[in-house]
Amino acid sequence: MFTGDGNPKESSPFINSTDEGVYFRIPMVSSLLSSLANYSNLPQGSKEHEEAENNEEDHGIKTAPRMGTVMGVYLPCMQNILGVILFLRMTWLVGVGGVMGTFLIVFMCCSTTMLTAISMSAIATNGVVPAGGSYYMISRSLGPEFGGAVGICFYLGTTFAGAMYILGCIEILLGLEGPEAEAGMLNNMRVYGTIVLSLMALVVFVGVKYVNKLALVFLACVILSILAVYAGVIKSAFDPPDFPICMLGNRTLMSKGLDICAKTIERGNSTVTTKLWRFFCDSEFLNATCDEYFTNNNVTQVQGIPGVTSGILAENLFSFFMEKNEVLEKRGIPAVVDPDVPTTNANRYVLADITSFFTLLVGIYFPSVTGIMAGSNRSGDLQDAQKSIPIGTILAISTTSTIYMSCVILFGACVEGVVLRDKFGEGVNGNLVIGTLAWPSPWVIVFGSFFSTCGAGLQSLTGAPRLLQAIARDGIIPFLRVFGHGKANGEPTWALLLTASICEIGIIIASLDAVAPILSMFFLMCYMFVNLACALQTLLRTPNWRPRFKFYHWALSFLGMSLCLSLMFICSWYYAIVAMGIAGCIYKYIEFCGAEKEWGDGIRGISLSAARYALMRLEEGPPHTKNWRPQILVLVGLDGEQNVEQPRLLSLTNQLKAGKGLTIVGACVEGTYLNNHPQAQKADQSLRKLMETERVKGFSQVVISSNLRDATSHLIQAGGLGGLRHNAVLVSFPKNWKQAVDNQRLRNFIEVVRETTAAHLALIVPKNISAYPSNGERFTEGHIDVWWIVHDGGMLMLLPFLLRQHKVWRKCKMRIFTVAQMDDNSIQMKKDLLTFLYHLRLDAEVEVVEMHDSDISAYTYEKTLVMEQRSQILKEMHLTKNEREREVQLIQGKNATPTPTSPTSPASLSVGAVTPGEEVQMTWSDDIDKGKNPAVANPETVRDMFNMKPNQSNVRRMHHAQKLNEVIVKKSQEAKLVLLNMPGPPKNRTGEENYMEFLEVLTEGLNRVLLVRGGGREVITIYS
Repeated sequence: MFTGDGNPKESSPFINSTDEGVYFRIPMVSSLLSSLANYSNLPQGSKEHEEAENNEEDHGIKTAPRMGTVMGVYLPCMQNILGVILFLRMTWLVGVGGVMGTFLIVFMCCSTTMLTAISMSAIATNGVVPAGGSYYMISRSLGPEFGGAVGICFYLGTTFAGAMYILGCIEILLGLEGPEAEAGMLNNMRVYGTIVLSLMALVVFVGVKYVNKLALVFLACVILSILAVYAGVIKSAFDPPDFPICMLGNRTLMSKGLDICAKTIERGNSTVTTKLWRFFCDSEFLNATCDEYFTNNNVTQVQGIPGVTSGILAENLFSFFMEKNEVLEKRGIPAVVDPDVPTTNANRYVLADITSFFTLLVGIYFPSVTGIMAGSNRSGDLQDAQKSIPIGTILAISTTSTIYMSCVILFGACVEGVVLRDKFGEGVNGNLVIGTLAWPSPWVIVFGSFFSTCGAGLQSLTGAPRLLQAIARDGIIPFLRVFGHGKANGEPTWALLLTASICEIGIIIASLDAVAPILSMFFLMCYMFVNLACALQTLLRTPNWRPRFKFYHWALSFLGMSLCLSLMFICSWYYAIVAMGIAGCIYKYIEFCGAEKEWGDGIRGISLSAARYALMRLEEGPPHTKNWRPQILVLVGLDGEQNVEQPRLLSLTNQLKAGKGLTIVGACVEGTYLNNHPQAQKADQSLRKLMETERVKGFSQVVISSNLRDATSHLIQAGGLGGLRHNAVLVSFPKNWKQAVDNQRLRNFIEVVRETTAAHLALIVPKNISAYPSNGERFTEGHIDVWWIVHDGGMLMLLPFLLRQHKVWRKCKMRIFTVAQMDDNSIQMKKDLLTFLYHLRLDAEVEVVEMHDSDISAYTYEKTLVMEQRSQILKEMHLTKNEREREVQLIQGKNATPTPTSPTSPASLSVGAVTPGEEVQMTWSDDIDKGKNPAVANPETVRDMFNMKPNQSNVRRMHHAQKLNEVIVKKSQEAKLVLLNMPGPPKNRTGEENYMEFLEVLTEGLNRVLLVRGGGREVITIYS
C-alpha cells in the first residue's frame, strides 16, 4: 500500500490483478448503475470532504469504490472539454473565420492538447500522483520554483474559467439581447453574474456532495445537446427547418419587432405599410420620406438553414472578418449602395459587436479544448491510475476533437453565412444559432448549454480552491500559507473566498470574448511546462524516469511546448507577456523567500549536467589573464566549540568577491575520521551559518587529520574540483606567535607560506584581522595604499580594485607608492607608472619614494629577479602596435629566468610576468654590501639570511626593515588599508622566528595591513 496522502493507492492486494482489457468489457447492469451513481467530476479530495461530512453523522460509511477509465477519466475530461464555447461561439467562429480557417484553429489547438496529454501521461504514469494533479506533476518534475509558478497559473486559469462559464450562463439567461443596449447589457451581466457566483460559491461552501450529485445530470445535458445537433444536421438533409432571415438588399435585418418581412402588404384592395416601413420612413403612409438604402433595395427572405445538401459549404469556406459596428452582409446578393452616404438606421441591422481577426478567434476558441487535466487531477480516486489516465485522457481528446472538427464542417455545410456570423441570434428571433439547427427543439440546446455552463462553473469553483490549498500546504509560497487551512473536514474555506474574489474580476469584465484569452494564457503556460517537464526528464535520462506509458518522445514534447508558446503570442502578445511576468515574479519570489525543497526535480538534473560540462571545459587549459579572478581558499581556525575564531576573515572574503570567483572556506579538525566525525559536522554547520550571515557564496570544507599541519596541507592540495580550483589562499596573520604555547601556530603559518609558494598559489595575509571593517560598516573617505616594491603579477593592483567594488570601501581612493633606488630616474618612473595605470584603467594617485638598496634588502634577491621586470613593464608602454600583439600571456620560469646578462626581448616577455623556477629560492640575500651589485647575485651562492645567529648582519637587517617601516608609517599611517609585498619564506626552519620578527617590524604602527604574495603568473593586463 502507498499511503502518501492518506489514501491507499491500490485497492487490490495484487498490483496487476486487473487484466489489460478490463475497461472495455461489457459491464453488468448492476455494476454500471453502481458506477454511474458514484460518478463525480470533481477533483481529487472533494469525495473525501463529502465523506467527511457524512461521517459526522455516520461513522460506518465505507470509502467510495474506486473508478475505472470511463467513469474516472473519460467522462470528466469530456465534460470539462465540451462546454460553453461550443454552444455560444462555435457557429460565430465558423462564420467569421470560414470553414478552412476555423478548421485550422481547431486542429492547432487539439494538436496542442493531444501532445500535452502524451507528455502528461508519461509523467502521470511515472509513479503515484497524489492530490494537486498537474501542479504536483510539474513541481516534482521541474522543482518548487517552476511548480509554484505553474501551479498559480493553473489556479488562475481554472478560476477565470469559472468566470467565463458564469458569463456564458448569464448570456443564455438574458436571452442573448445583443449589442443594442450594450452598456445596459454589460451591467446586467455584472449584476446577474455576481448573484450567480455568490449562489455557486454558497453551494460549494455548504457541501461538495451537492455538486457531486449534480455532476451526472450536467454531463447528460451536454451529451444530449450534442446529439440533438447531430440529429438536426441529419434532418436538415431531407427536411430543412424553416428559419427565414429578412434581408434588405444584402444587409441582415433584426427580427425583433418585425411582424412580416416586407415593405408593404396587400390588405383587401389597399396597400398597407408594415412595421419595417415605419422603421425606415418618417411616417406610415406610402408617400413618406424613406431611408435612401431602403428605397433603392428590395426586401427578401433567405433560408437560414438551407440544409447539409444545399451546397452552402462553398460559400462558407473562406473567412469574413469584420470591423466593429459593421453591418452583416450576405455574399452574392446585389445591392444598390451610395458609398458617399453614411449608413442610417443602423440599429435596425444586425451589426458586428467586435472587430474580428484570426488571432482573436484563436484566443476565444482555445478554452474549449482545456480540461484535459480532469483525469490526472483525480488520480487518487482511480482503480489503476497508471492505466486509466493515458487511455482515458487520450480517448477523451480524440472524441472531443472529432466532435469539434465535424461541427466546424457541418455548421459550414448546413447554416447560412449571415446566420453563422450573427453572434447573438438577432436575425433569428434571439435564438441560439446552434439551437436553430438542433432537433427536436432549440430549447434542448438552451437547457443543455445552461446546465453545462452551471456544472462547469461549479467544478471550477470546487477545483480551484483545492489546487490553491495543495500549493499552500506545500509551503513553497510563504504568503499563501493561510489558504492551506479550512473547515474541520479539510474544506478549503479561505481558498474558496479568494477564488470567488478573483472570479468576480472576470465577471466585472463582463465579456466572454475578453475573458477567454486571459484563461487561454494561463492554461497554455501550464501545458507548456508539462511538455517541458516531460522533455527534460527524457533528455536527462534520470534513473527514476521510467513511465509505464511508453508512447512518448522528447521531440513530441518540444513540439507541444513550441505550439503552446506560439499560441500564447498568437492569442494575445500582451496577455502572454503579462502571464509570463506573473509566472516570472512567482518564480523569483519562491527562489528568494520560499521554503527549501528537495524533490529530485529535473532542474537539479540540468544543473548537474551543466556543472559537469562546464568543469570538463575548464580542464582544457589555464584561464587567460583577462579571465583571472581570485578563487579563494579561506583557512579559518576553530575554537573548542567548533565555532570560527576570526569571523572577520569571511567579511573580508565577501568584500573581495567583486571578482565573483570561487570561495572555499576550509577548517581543520584534529583527530580521526571515525571518532571526530560529529565535531566535523558541527564545524561544517557553523561554517555554513557564518557564510550565510556574511553573505559569502561558496562551499565549506572540513578536513579531519591527526594533526592540524597535515589537515591544512590536505586542504591546500585537494580543495576544489577539476578546473575549478583555488588560485589564492587567504589566511590571517598568527596572533601571539611569540608565546611558546602558540609555537605550533607559527610553524603552521610558515608552512602555509612555503606550500603556497611551491604550488604557485597567491597568498593574502591580513594582519590585525579583528580591526577590519564588517560588511555593515562604510568608509566615507580615506585611502587604500599600495606599496609596490616588487612586481608580483599585478595582485597588488587588482586587490584594491576588487575591494573598491564593495560598498564598504567604495569611497576610498587608491594610492600607489613605488620604491626607487637612488640611481633610478624618479620623474620618468612616475610618468611611466601613470601611463601604465592609465592603460590598466585604474584610477590611483602615484608617488615614487627614493630609498637606498640596503633599505629594501629583504627584497633584494626577489628584486634581482622581478624588479627589473617592473621596469620592463613601464618600458613596454613604448612598444609598437605589432610588438604588443605578440604579447605572451605566461612564461614559465624554468625556461626563462631573465638576468641582466641576457636581456629579455619585449616579444618574449609578458607584462612583467615571471614564474620563478624551482631552482630559484625566493629568500632574502645578506649580500648587501654597497660594493656589490645585487643584480649579479648567483642563486647558488646566496646564503639564507635567517639561518644566522643574532649577529651584526641580523641587527642590520632589522634596522633596514625599520627604515622601510618608518617610510611606510610616515606616508600611510592614516590609510584605511595598506597593501605590501610579502617576502618569501626562509629555506630552513632555524630562520622562522627571524622571518616573523621581520614581518612584525615591517608592519609596526599600521592598523590594517594586507600582505600579498603573487602566485607567479600575470593577473592583470593592459590589453582588451
